[in-house]
Amino acid sequence: MRLRSSIVLSVILGAALCLWLLPSPAQQVPGAPRPWNQNPNGMHIYLQAGLKTHFEGQHDYPQFLADWSKILTNHGAIVDGALHQPTAEDLAHTDVLVIYKGDDGYMTDSAKSALEDFVKRGGGIVSLHDSLCGPDPAYFATLVGGAKKHGEVNYTLGAEIPYTIVDKTNPIMQGMSDITIYDEAFFNMTWSKDPPIHVLATAVIPGTPSAGKHKGEVVPQIWTYEHTLPGGLPARAFVWMQGHTYANFANPQIQGMLLRGIAWAAKHPVNELVDYKPPVRKTPLPYSGAR
Repeated sequence: MRLRSSIVLSVILGAALCLWLLPSPAQQVPGAPRPWNQNPNGMHIYLQAGLKTHFEGQHDYPQFLADWSKILTNHGAIVDGALHQPTAEDLAHTDVLVIYKGDDGYMTDSAKSALEDFVKRGGGIVSLHDSLCGPDPAYFATLVGGAKKHGEVNYTLGAEIPYTIVDKTNPIMQGMSDITIYDEAFFNMTWSKDPPIHVLATAVIPGTPSAGKHKGEVVPQIWTYEHTLPGGLPARAFVWMQGHTYANFANPQIQGMLLRGIAWAAKHPVNELVDYKPPVRKTPLPYSGAR
């Protein structure tokens, strides 16, 4: 009898855990209090991350989800996210999907359908670092303008990456200069031709062992992409191909550029996130019970 009770309890606890791990939509439950600093009128951003890969300080996708959910909330956005590709329900009320997860070109049929429907509604995509890698770069390039094939040597590994800002007048690039960061650059890309990308910055491929004969090539590393999928509405994508070194997300120039790129891809004013001023919280009286 005691054994049977233990088995039943284990089954119940296992089922409860499964339900807890299921993704939940980014909708506010009616009557539930909002985070005190959340802007109820902000753009809706979904952060797609993944489990960490590579060495310490590299490809820290879970840390990005933790850090940028706070950063974007503090800059006036309504944020949701997970360590998996979003479902149709996740994207139903989303303005822009921000992806920082390696090899995101590998998608299930349901994830691919959800993403295509989102883009056809005019939803925006922001692709960071190796998110644009996968088995079919020609397909993923139709969504973000450019992609690279998994399994090919198309990366420099860690190196000094020197930016040349090509479009200095673009509002996304406000405050960006021709800096050099220690990161990773990609080459041997598959590009969308019709329409083409709009290049914001390029880098000269450094002479690393993996770069080989591609040393010295000038390759776009930051760009925007405006397109329309068949039967859909016009959509936008913004791409930053760095992010191998996670510390670069904290670079003030990079962070400002990303905030503007996210807002642009969401079809909101480009400085909406950068210029947002969070509310000042009034300090409650001691022991007043206020939160």
